[in-house]
Amino acid sequence: MGQKANPNGLRLGINKTWESRWYSKKDYAKNLHEDIAIRNYLRGRLKAGEVSKLEIIRYPDKVNVIVHTARPGIVIGRKGAEVEVISKELQKFTDKNIQIKIKEIKTPELDATLLSQSIARQIEGRVAFRRAMKKTMGLALQAGVRGVKIACAGRLGGAEMSRYESYKEGMVPLHTFRADIEYGHATAYTTFGTIGVKVWLYKGDIFKKEGRPDAGILVRKRKTAGAA
Repeated sequence: MGQKANPNGLRLGINKTWESRWYSKKDYAKNLHEDIAIRNYLRGRLKAGEVSKLEIIRYPDKVNVIVHTARPGIVIGRKGAEVEVISKELQKFTDKNIQIKIKEIKTPELDATLLSQSIARQIEGRVAFRRAMKKTMGLALQAGVRGVKIACAGRLGGAEMSRYESYKEGMVPLHTFRADIEYGHATAYTTFGTIGVKVWLYKGDIFKKEGRPDAGILVRKRKTAGAA
């Protein structure tokens, strides 16, 4: 039997970090449920904003929510009106002051979550799933990734029995800890049922600098063309 692990969780503390950053001795359960409620609300409210990641950083008197999006204009709204409305609505989930920050994703083709959402939208729009997968794979490779794997599972093409189908090109070393693997998943809601979409992107290896006082700093190292 295959033993599957989330590539992001597997690399926490190595070359990935937590999306919720805070510490609590007494109110851990309360803070955790607040984070879940905030994430669920924002993902539903900003569905058209192509949100990739939501970071939550807690301080004693405030909560910072960092929204990583490919379409910041939709999230911010005209003259920041949308952000103000969202901040007021988020206030009902916590008794602390909430501050929203927007980070733009300039190359969506290098973000696995956005790619999986794109495939899910195409499947919901009745585009053939193989065409959507191959087109997205080509965009990722053109953007400069070293490897990409895309998988879809469900009643593909309206089949009676669900099945799993995947495409892979290049290297995707999931067992290598130093490998910078970007992983994202999304769900397409069709008339036949739900279809799960998963995307893995391999962007290169991350090594530590040797022989320096700041040896703990991680740096990205890519293979150049023609290198052995």
